[in-house]
Amino acid sequence: MPRSCLSVVLVSVTFLFLSGCADPPNKEMDMAQGAIDAARAAGAEQYATAEYTAATTALQNAHDAVAAGDYRLALNNALTSHERAQNAARETANSKATKRATAERTITELDTFLDQADARLAAAQRARVPQRLLAGPAKEIAAIRADVQEAREVVEAGDYLAAEKELEAMRPRIDAVLTEVGNATAPQPARRRR
Repeated sequence: MPRSCLSVVLVSVTFLFLSGCADPPNKEMDMAQGAIDAARAAGAEQYATAEYTAATTALQNAHDAVAAGDYRLALNNALTSHERAQNAARETANSKATKRATAERTITELDTFLDQADARLAAAQRARVPQRLLAGPAKEIAAIRADVQEAREVVEAGDYLAAEKELEAMRPRIDAVLTEVGNATAPQPARRRR
Protein backbone atom coordinates (compact mmCIF):
# COMPACT_ATOMS: atom_id res chain seq x y z
CA MET A 1 0.00 0.00 0.00
CA PRO A 2 1.48 3.37 -0.92
CA ARG A 3 2.43 5.68 1.88
CA SER A 4 -0.18 8.30 0.94
CA CYS A 5 -2.97 5.70 1.01
CA LEU A 6 -1.80 4.50 4.42
CA SER A 7 -1.90 8.05 5.71
CA VAL A 8 -5.44 8.51 4.41
CA VAL A 9 -6.55 5.26 6.09
CA LEU A 10 -4.92 6.26 9.39
CA VAL A 11 -6.51 9.70 9.27
CA SER A 12 -9.89 8.14 8.46
CA VAL A 13 -9.64 5.64 11.33
CA THR A 14 -8.55 8.38 13.72
CA PHE A 15 -11.42 10.57 12.58
CA LEU A 16 -13.93 7.74 13.05
CA PHE A 17 -12.56 7.02 16.52
CA LEU A 18 -12.68 10.66 17.55
CA SER A 19 -16.11 11.18 16.05
CA GLY A 20 -17.34 8.22 18.11
CA CYS A 21 -16.34 10.17 21.21
CA ALA A 22 -17.69 13.42 19.81
CA ASP A 23 -21.32 12.44 20.32
CA PRO A 24 -23.13 12.06 23.63
CA PRO A 25 -23.78 8.43 24.62
CA ASN A 26 -27.55 8.81 24.23
CA LYS A 27 -28.13 5.12 23.51
CA GLU A 28 -26.29 4.05 26.66
CA MET A 29 -28.01 6.71 28.75
CA ASP A 30 -31.39 5.58 27.42
CA MET A 31 -30.53 1.99 28.30
CA ALA A 32 -29.52 3.08 31.80
CA GLN A 33 -32.79 5.00 32.21
CA GLY A 34 -34.72 1.94 31.06
CA ALA A 35 -32.91 -0.26 33.57
CA ILE A 36 -33.60 2.28 36.32
CA ASP A 37 -37.29 2.40 35.38
CA ALA A 38 -37.47 -1.40 35.47
CA ALA A 39 -35.73 -1.53 38.85
CA ARG A 40 -38.09 1.12 40.27
CA ALA A 41 -41.11 -0.81 38.94
CA ALA A 42 -39.78 -3.92 40.71
CA GLY A 43 -39.55 -2.01 44.01
CA ALA A 44 -35.82 -1.30 44.14
CA GLU A 45 -36.36 2.03 45.89
CA GLN A 46 -37.51 0.07 48.95
CA TYR A 47 -35.76 -3.28 48.62
CA ALA A 48 -32.37 -2.29 47.11
CA THR A 49 -32.04 1.33 48.12
CA ALA A 50 -28.23 1.60 47.93
CA GLU A 51 -27.90 0.09 44.45
CA TYR A 52 -30.89 2.01 43.13
CA THR A 53 -29.53 5.30 44.48
CA ALA A 54 -26.11 4.55 42.98
CA ALA A 55 -27.74 3.89 39.59
CA THR A 56 -29.70 7.14 39.61
CA THR A 57 -26.66 9.10 40.79
CA ALA A 58 -24.48 7.61 38.03
CA LEU A 59 -27.09 8.52 35.42
CA GLN A 60 -27.26 12.07 36.74
CA ASN A 61 -23.46 12.20 36.56
CA ALA A 62 -23.69 11.06 32.93
CA HIS A 63 -26.11 13.90 32.16
CA ASP A 64 -23.78 16.34 33.93
CA ALA A 65 -20.80 15.05 31.93
CA VAL A 66 -22.73 15.49 28.67
CA ALA A 67 -23.54 19.06 29.68
CA ALA A 68 -19.83 19.60 30.35
CA GLY A 69 -18.92 18.06 26.98
CA ASP A 70 -17.05 15.10 28.48
CA TYR A 71 -18.69 12.31 26.50
CA ARG A 72 -16.19 9.65 27.55
CA LEU A 73 -17.02 10.29 31.23
CA ALA A 74 -20.70 10.37 30.32
CA LEU A 75 -20.37 6.97 28.67
CA ASN A 76 -18.61 5.51 31.71
CA ASN A 77 -21.29 6.87 34.03
CA ALA A 78 -24.10 5.62 31.78
CA LEU A 79 -22.61 2.12 31.73
CA THR A 80 -22.15 2.21 35.51
CA SER A 81 -25.73 3.37 35.94
CA HIS A 82 -27.03 0.54 33.77
CA GLU A 83 -25.03 -2.04 35.71
CA ARG A 84 -26.10 -0.69 39.11
CA ALA A 85 -29.76 -0.59 38.03
CA GLN A 86 -29.57 -4.22 36.94
CA ASN A 87 -27.94 -5.10 40.26
CA ALA A 88 -30.74 -3.27 42.06
CA ALA A 89 -33.37 -5.26 40.16
CA ARG A 90 -31.65 -8.57 41.05
CA GLU A 91 -31.22 -7.53 44.68
CA THR A 92 -34.89 -6.54 44.82
CA ALA A 93 -36.00 -9.92 43.51
CA ASN A 94 -33.80 -11.73 46.04
CA SER A 95 -34.92 -9.52 48.93
CA LYS A 96 -38.58 -9.93 48.05
CA ALA A 97 -38.23 -13.71 47.90
CA THR A 98 -36.50 -13.75 51.29
CA LYS A 99 -39.03 -11.43 52.91
CA ARG A 100 -41.95 -13.39 51.47
CA ALA A 101 -40.57 -16.66 52.83
CA THR A 102 -39.96 -15.06 56.23
CA ALA A 103 -43.47 -13.59 56.31
CA GLU A 104 -45.06 -16.91 55.38
CA ARG A 105 -43.03 -18.72 58.05
CA THR A 106 -44.00 -16.10 60.64
CA ILE A 107 -47.68 -16.40 59.72
CA THR A 108 -47.47 -20.18 60.18
CA GLU A 109 -45.81 -19.70 63.59
CA LEU A 110 -48.43 -17.16 64.64
CA ASP A 111 -51.22 -19.52 63.57
CA THR A 112 -49.62 -22.21 65.76
CA PHE A 113 -49.40 -19.85 68.75
CA LEU A 114 -53.01 -18.79 68.22
CA ASP A 115 -54.08 -22.44 68.16
CA GLN A 116 -52.22 -22.91 71.46
CA ALA A 117 -53.97 -19.85 72.89
CA ASP A 118 -57.35 -21.23 71.78
CA ALA A 119 -56.53 -24.60 73.37
CA ARG A 120 -55.53 -22.94 76.66
CA LEU A 121 -58.65 -20.80 76.58
CA ALA A 122 -60.83 -23.88 75.98
CA ALA A 123 -59.08 -25.71 78.82
CA ALA A 124 -59.72 -22.72 81.10
CA GLN A 125 -63.39 -22.72 80.17
CA ARG A 126 -63.64 -26.46 80.88
CA ALA A 127 -61.95 -25.82 84.23
CA ARG A 128 -64.75 -23.31 84.93
CA VAL A 129 -62.53 -20.29 85.16
CA PRO A 130 -64.87 -17.30 85.54
CA GLN A 131 -65.89 -15.87 82.16
CA ARG A 132 -64.94 -12.34 83.24
CA LEU A 133 -61.29 -13.49 83.41
CA LEU A 134 -61.41 -15.07 79.96
CA ALA A 135 -63.42 -12.48 78.02
CA GLY A 136 -60.45 -10.16 77.43
CA PRO A 137 -58.08 -12.89 76.21
CA ALA A 138 -60.80 -14.36 73.97
CA LYS A 139 -61.44 -10.98 72.41
CA GLU A 140 -57.70 -10.36 71.89
CA ILE A 141 -57.20 -13.81 70.31
CA ALA A 142 -59.98 -13.05 67.81
CA ALA A 143 -58.45 -9.64 67.06
CA ILE A 144 -55.00 -11.14 66.51
CA ARG A 145 -56.47 -13.80 64.21
CA ALA A 146 -58.09 -11.05 62.13
CA ASP A 147 -54.79 -9.17 62.01
CA VAL A 148 -52.91 -12.30 60.92
CA GLN A 149 -55.44 -12.79 58.13
CA GLU A 150 -54.96 -9.18 57.07
CA ALA A 151 -51.16 -9.67 57.07
CA ARG A 152 -51.65 -12.81 54.96
CA GLU A 153 -53.55 -10.72 52.40
CA VAL A 154 -50.82 -8.06 52.44
CA VAL A 155 -48.24 -10.78 51.72
CA GLU A 156 -50.36 -12.11 48.86
CA ALA A 157 -50.53 -8.56 47.46
CA GLY A 158 -46.71 -8.47 47.47
CA ASP A 159 -46.17 -5.75 50.08
CA TYR A 160 -43.68 -7.71 52.14
CA LEU A 161 -42.27 -4.73 54.03
CA ALA A 162 -45.71 -3.72 55.34
CA ALA A 163 -46.47 -7.34 56.24
CA GLU A 164 -43.16 -7.61 58.09
CA LYS A 165 -44.03 -4.62 60.28
CA GLU A 166 -47.53 -5.92 61.00
CA LEU A 167 -46.28 -9.39 61.87
CA GLU A 168 -43.55 -8.13 64.20
CA ALA A 169 -46.16 -6.30 66.25
CA MET A 170 -48.23 -9.47 66.75
CA ARG A 171 -45.70 -11.61 68.60
CA PRO A 172 -45.76 -9.54 71.82
CA ARG A 173 -49.56 -9.47 71.67
CA ILE A 174 -49.75 -13.25 71.51
CA ASP A 175 -47.24 -13.58 74.35
CA ALA A 176 -49.34 -11.20 76.42
CA VAL A 177 -52.59 -13.08 75.78
CA LEU A 178 -50.96 -16.44 76.59
CA THR A 179 -49.70 -14.95 79.84
CA GLU A 180 -53.16 -13.57 80.62
CA VAL A 181 -54.82 -16.96 80.02
CA GLY A 182 -52.12 -18.61 82.13
CA ASN A 183 -52.73 -16.17 84.97
CA ALA A 184 -56.48 -16.73 84.77
CA THR A 185 -56.07 -20.49 85.06
CA ALA A 186 -53.50 -20.37 87.86
CA PRO A 187 -54.88 -21.50 91.19
CA GLN A 188 -56.02 -18.53 93.22
CA PRO A 189 -54.96 -18.38 96.86
CA ALA A 190 -57.81 -19.28 99.17
CA ARG A 191 -59.29 -16.39 101.14
CA ARG A 192 -59.08 -16.69 104.89
CA ARG A 193 -62.26 -16.43 106.83
CA ARG A 194 -62.29 -14.10 109.75
